[in-house]
Amino acid sequence: MAPQGEYFNPVVNQSLPDPTLIRADDGWFYLYATESVRNVPVLRSRNLVDWEFVGTAFTRQSRPTFEKGGGIWAPDINRIGDKYVMYYSMSRWGGEWTCGIGVAVAERPEGPFDDLGRLFRSDEIGIRNCIDPCCVEDGGKKYLFWGSFHGLYGAELTDDGLSLKPGFKPVRIAGDAYEATYIHKRDGYYYLFASTGRCCEGLQSTYATVVGRSEHLFGPYVDRQGRPMLENNHEMLIHGNPDFVGPGHNSRIVADDEGQDWILYHAVSRADPRGRALMADRVEWAGGWPRVEGSSPSLRAKVPQFGQ
Repeated sequence: MAPQGEYFNPVVNQSLPDPTLIRADDGWFYLYATESVRNVPVLRSRNLVDWEFVGTAFTRQSRPTFEKGGGIWAPDINRIGDKYVMYYSMSRWGGEWTCGIGVAVAERPEGPFDDLGRLFRSDEIGIRNCIDPCCVEDGGKKYLFWGSFHGLYGAELTDDGLSLKPGFKPVRIAGDAYEATYIHKRDGYYYLFASTGRCCEGLQSTYATVVGRSEHLFGPYVDRQGRPMLENNHEMLIHGNPDFVGPGHNSRIVADDEGQDWILYHAVSRADPRGRALMADRVEWAGGWPRVEGSSPSLRAKVPQFGQ
């Protein structure tokens, strides 16, 4: 047990890859992850570090089925209008042309989610490995970004977020070294967070979290030297260390009640490497760029500050 006012990583010592979260109207944070727990696990927390399991987003009967034998990977949760809208990947290892991205909706953050089916598959739009969706609202419009090691892409959504805008043309925003898109806007810049390396090889994983920035949503995203992410240039945010390997696929950034920013992601513990466990760390900003202390996962840190 951590001392009063502190926590230990991982915050949940079970496999919860590719986390996404949202703060709901009831004040709880709800988290969803790639289905190491079948049908997409749903957890909730008041403070980002103490989590409880509340169920699954889907059931055996309601789960998406458009990729035969596929798993539900890398969900992305959003509030659009009066609905909780979840974008998800459906894929299987090796199915880089048959995988795709779908959408589901719910009245409540804990579900049940009603699957509305696929938005598109890789072979339908000519882009290989269409997974890892991320919805962004900007300037009153909604956009979807996605991709995995064959370029990161974006396109505009309809106003309800439930389909791609008719006549859409995907725009490439980053090179082929990345997956797990997340875009965060701060002080006039858009920050493109992504993951690079091998995600899923246990203690041999080389996954790491990286970032670039742009003055425009669709780029060009660059590193500190102005070199483009389209040519696989970036800044390192979180890499492995003696305690954890493979830190990547981060959630959205959340500010606590004191204005401190926090990020969740997964990593493999060297002490207990049974899966990609849930991690939390503070994000600081210096010179217009995000940083995590030591550029690597913490083992012990002060808890985020949230009123109860």
